[in-house]
This record gives sequence, structure tokens and C-alpha cells, in this order.
Amino acid sequence: MPLTDDMQLVSVDDHLVERPGVWADRLPKKFQESGPRIIEATGTETDQYGFGNVAPKGSQVWLLEDVVYAQLGLNAVAGKSREEIGTEPLRFDDMIAGCYEPASRVEDMDIDGVQAELLFPSFPKFAGTMFQNVKDRELALLCTKAWNDFVHEEWVTPYPDRFIPVGILPYWDIEAAIAELRRLVARGVRAISFPENPVPLGHPSFHTDHWDPLFDVFEEAGVVAAMHFGTSGKIHLTAPDAPMAVMITLMGTNSMNSVCDLIFSPVFHRHPNLKVSVAEGGIGWIPWLLERADLTWERHRYYQNINQTVRPSDLFRKNIWGCFITDQYGIDNRHTIGIDRITWESDYPHSDSFWPNSRKMATEAFVNVPDDEVAQMVETNARKLYDFPRS
Repeated sequence: MPLTDDMQLVSVDDHLVERPGVWADRLPKKFQESGPRIIEATGTETDQYGFGNVAPKGSQVWLLEDVVYAQLGLNAVAGKSREEIGTEPLRFDDMIAGCYEPASRVEDMDIDGVQAELLFPSFPKFAGTMFQNVKDRELALLCTKAWNDFVHEEWVTPYPDRFIPVGILPYWDIEAAIAELRRLVARGVRAISFPENPVPLGHPSFHTDHWDPLFDVFEEAGVVAAMHFGTSGKIHLTAPDAPMAVMITLMGTNSMNSVCDLIFSPVFHRHPNLKVSVAEGGIGWIPWLLERADLTWERHRYYQNINQTVRPSDLFRKNIWGCFITDQYGIDNRHTIGIDRITWESDYPHSDSFWPNSRKMATEAFVNVPDDEVAQMVETNARKLYDFPRS
């Protein structure tokens, strides 16, 4: 068996569901009513998370500045059969405790054979971009800091060898984002959830110099910009009546777009040591994209505003890492991608996760892969990328 007992699974993409009191416990008294809190839906509230549906009576929903956000668990469906999986748990009682309780999560990780996880947010959206819509800017900043404090105090500090320290930033204010990043770096944060494409969120693109001061600090501190699928707020729908299966199948195209954008942008030329991880996009598309990007660069670089001396594929292999849950094509083409660019993810507690059988699934996927290469992809690449050594 290629996944030997001495190999530890390190997942670079998992999620936590914020418990009801996260912000009530941390916000000043004047924001207790306007800050995020859980309420019981009466069946008349309209969900503003992005779907515009009426929150079902009896469900638990988030309320922020009198706006209802009904996507409580964000696919917190670990432990359910395929026949039971839907888009949304309606109450905390509908989830297993590992979704929102750190001690229970560690127990679930032990069951699953996973040693360490990197946790993305749920309610604030994967990169905390929910808070840019908060009208009161002081409250928005405090909500961001409260999430960071919550993860540090309740998840990372009690279990320092189980959770890779991660944070979110107030992207609407570069100076505030820099200040918060420096505060988090002092706490040992190794990753920041960063939007895969800031443009749909109303921010300047990677092709401008807007992000340079922030990326300077990323580079200086060696912190990874972890870009999760969907953090741009944009998903690919082929038609209004297409089933959700189409969108789910095309999730990797978000990561493709992000990588292509970055390797043709000035970002890595100005910040040669910036590290970017693209999450939940798979890896099988990488060989084709790099071949296509290099061909485009060879033929079209001289009349465009792009770098004319460094191949896009060289930038990828120096600055970007991909990850996968199951991706046999990617594993089979690992040498074309670069074994040192590949990491593994569990995606607990989302519907793509194989909990409690992650170790079993990984063992089957790597059956024809040499041990030293397996160890790189499931553990050592991630530990090196996030500077997260075994304790």
C-alpha cells in the first residue's frame, strides 16, 4: 500500500461553521444588535446570501445589520449519505458537531486519518468578503478581526499541530488589510484566504498596482495567499435552467481563470517570492493550461502588455500550488505538473469530502505511485508551503 502508516495527511482545504456566539462574544456592546447573530426564521425572511429565497420557518439564519443570510451551514453535510445530501443544513442540529466544535473536529479528523487541516470560513464567505457589504465600516472591520480572533483562540491555540493558522482581511481598505495582516503574522498565521479574482467584488484587478503594498507584506512574511474557488463571488452557469451539476462539474474553471490571470499579470514579476495556493479546483487541467499559456505567450507576447522574457509556465512552477480531493488524471500526469506543486485536500464538511474514508480513498488513488512521491503530495509539500512542520 503506497499510503504508509508514517505518512500524515495534511489537507489544505477544509471549512468550519461558525458557532452562533462568535461575534456576540467579541463585538463591543454598541454592535451587539447589528453584528452577526443567529435567529429563528419565521418563514417571512428573504435570504440575501445570494439566492433570494425565503428562509424556511423553523430554520436558523444569520442576521447582520437587519439583513438575513440563510445559508447557515454552507454544505455542512459530512456524515450524510448521498441520498441525504442537499444544498443546505437548516439548523445546527442538522450537522455533526465536527462542523462547528473544534474538539469534535479533531475526533472526526482522527476517524478520517487526517492529521492537519487549513480551515476556510463559512458565513463570511470563503475569504471573508461578506463583510465588505456591511454599511458600518467600523463594524465590518471588527467583524473581520473577530473571526480571526475566534479561529486563533478556539481552534488553532488548543490544537496547534492540527490546524494551519489562517486569517481573512478587510480587502476594501488596503491600509487596514496591511495592519491586520501584520497583526496576524505576529500570531503565527501562515495563510490568508484571498479572493481568486477581486474584480467581480468591485476591486482593482491583479493587472494593476493596487495590491502591491499588501503583497509586499505577504512576501516579507512568507504568508501564502490561499485562493479558494468561489471567493470571487462568481460561478460559471451555462444557462439559468441548467442543473447545479453543471456548475459543480465546472468548479475547476474558476481556478483555471485565476491561475491564467496571475501568470499573465505583473504580480509575480513584482513579487517573485509570493506564494499562491489555489483550492478546490483540482489539478488535471494544469498541464493543458500551461501548454496553452506558453503557446499564447510565444506567439502573441510582442504586441501585448505582458512580460516578454519569462514563460507563464515558469511562473506557475515557482509561485503557484494546486490541490485535489480526487483527480486521477492529475495524479497520472503529476510529473508534467510538477510533484512539488501538488497538495491534497479533504474538503470536510462539504459534499465533495469523502469523510470518514479520506485515507482509504487516497490510498486507492496512489496505488501505482512511488512512496516518496505520495509523501510529497499528501504531506511534505503542504508542510513546506505553509511552514507547518510536524510537532
